[in-house]
Amino acid sequence: MEKKIAQLQAKREQARLGGGEKRIAAQHEKGKLTARERINLLLDPESFEEFDMFKTHRCTDFGMEKMKPIGDGVVTGYGTIEGRIVYVYAQDFTVIGGSLSKTHSEKICKVMDMAMKVGAPIIGLNDSGGARVQEGVDALAGYADIFLKNVMASGVIPQISAIMGPCAGGAVYSPAITDFIVMNKQTSYMFVTGPKVVKTVLNEDITTDNLGGAMVHGTKSGVAQFVTENEEETITLIRKLITYLPLNNMEEPPYVASTDTIDRRCDELNGIIPENPNKPYDILDVIHSITDDNEFMEVARNYAANIVVGFARMNGQTVGFVANQPKVLAGVLDINASVKAARFVRFCDSFNIPLVVLEDVPGFLPGSNQEHNGIIRHGAKLLYAFAEATVPKITIILRKAYGGAYCVMNSRHMRADVVYAWPNAEIAVMGPKGAVEIVFRKDVKGADDPAKVIEQKEQEYKENFANPYRAAEKGYIDDVIEPSATRFRIIRSLEMLATKKDTNPPRKHGNIPL
Repeated sequence: MEKKIAQLQAKREQARLGGGEKRIAAQHEKGKLTARERINLLLDPESFEEFDMFKTHRCTDFGMEKMKPIGDGVVTGYGTIEGRIVYVYAQDFTVIGGSLSKTHSEKICKVMDMAMKVGAPIIGLNDSGGARVQEGVDALAGYADIFLKNVMASGVIPQISAIMGPCAGGAVYSPAITDFIVMNKQTSYMFVTGPKVVKTVLNEDITTDNLGGAMVHGTKSGVAQFVTENEEETITLIRKLITYLPLNNMEEPPYVASTDTIDRRCDELNGIIPENPNKPYDILDVIHSITDDNEFMEVARNYAANIVVGFARMNGQTVGFVANQPKVLAGVLDINASVKAARFVRFCDSFNIPLVVLEDVPGFLPGSNQEHNGIIRHGAKLLYAFAEATVPKITIILRKAYGGAYCVMNSRHMRADVVYAWPNAEIAVMGPKGAVEIVFRKDVKGADDPAKVIEQKEQEYKENFANPYRAAEKGYIDDVIEPSATRFRIIRSLEMLATKKDTNPPRKHGNIPL
C-alpha cells in the first residue's frame, strides 16, 4: 500500500505542476497567476476539493497521443467563499495554452451539472488559447456543450466569468451568456476575431488592447460588467460580489447584520437637489447616503454612466439599485442605458433581489442616431424587464419624471409596489417650455408680447406639474416623503413586501424585444 500511496502522491504532484516549472515561470513573467494560484486566492483556505485531476485527452491525431498532460488544461472542483459553497473551473494556460479539447469541456460541464444539482454558483476563470486545433470538430462540440449548460443554468444559479488572459473566437460566447464578466487591465482580452484577421479582412491596423481589452469592453461594448487593475483585484471583487447573491433562484439573498440603524435620518438629502431644475447632482451621493454603512457595489460603472445599477444592503438585505444619473447626459435614457438597466433588472428578478429605483429622468435621448439604432426597441427592453419582474419593487421620484421615461422607470403602472416622491418631484408629459409651446401655441402666436405669455404659461404649468401632488391625488404615488426619511421609508417598505407573491401568465417564455 505504501508504494501505491507514493505513486498517488507523485501523480498528484505532477498534476499540480500543470505544464511544468518552466511554463509556470513564463506565466509569472507575464504577470499572470497559475490556475491553482487563482483558485487558492478565490476560495476560503483549505476548502477546495478537486475533481478529475487525472483526466487526459483522447486525441490521437497530429502526434497528440504522445502528449497527454494530466488534467488536460483545466482545474475543476468546488469550495467555499465566506463559508458558502461555490463551484469553480480555472483554465491552465501552462498546459497546451489552456486550449479546449473535448475532455477539457467534459470537466467543465461536469462541475456545471453538479452546481445545478446542488444549487450553487459557478465561477469560471478563463485563460485559454481557444479551441484545440488538433481535435477539430470535437473541440467545437466541446464549446457547444458548455454553451448549452450556460443557457440551462441561466436564471437558476449565478454564473460569473473572470477573463484572466486570452478569450477569443468561440470561447467568448460562454462568458457572454453568464451573469457577470470581470476583466483586468493587465492581462485580459476578448474578441471574436483577432487583430491579424482584422488586418487581413479589413486592412485595419489595431492592437489587441484597442480591439478587445478590458477598457474597451468596460466602456464601449458593455461586455464586461467589472474592470479591475489586476488579477488579485479581480478575485477580491468576485468574493465580494458573491456575498450579495443567493446561491440559487430558490433561495433568498444572504442577510448580513449591520449596526447602521433603520431610522437613521439622511438630513444631507434635504438640500441635495439644486434649486435650478436644470442643474445636475451626483445620484451616487443619494445612494451612499441611504444604504447600510454607505456601501454600494456598482455594476458596469464605466458603461452608459447616465444610469447607475448595482448592489447594496438595506437593513442587512441585499437590494438592487437602478438610478438615473443627472450629472451624465442629464440622466436621460438612451440605447446603452436601457440595455444595461434591463439586464440588471432581469438578473435581480431571477434571483429574488428586491429592486429600488431612484428616478430623475427628463426622457429618452432624441436624435437620428438613437432612432436609427433602435431606441424604440432597446428602450422597450427596460420597460419589459420592469413589467415582468415580480420581486418587490420600490420607486422614489426625486425630481423629473417626464414622458415615456416616467412609465418605463418602474412606475405604478409597471406593477411597482410602492411609489414615493420627494416634494420637488415633477411628473408630466414633458418639461414646461415644450409643453407651453404645444398647449398654448395659439395664445403665444396671437400675443402682443409672446415672451411674457410664455413666461406666464410656463409658471402656470410649473404650479400644476412641477410638484408631486397631482399624481398623488390620482393614487399613482403612495406618499410624498421628506428626502431625509428615504432610508427609513425604503426599509419599512421592504419589510412590508417580504412575503409578496406575484405571478405572470403561464407561458413558455415571453418574447422580449432583443
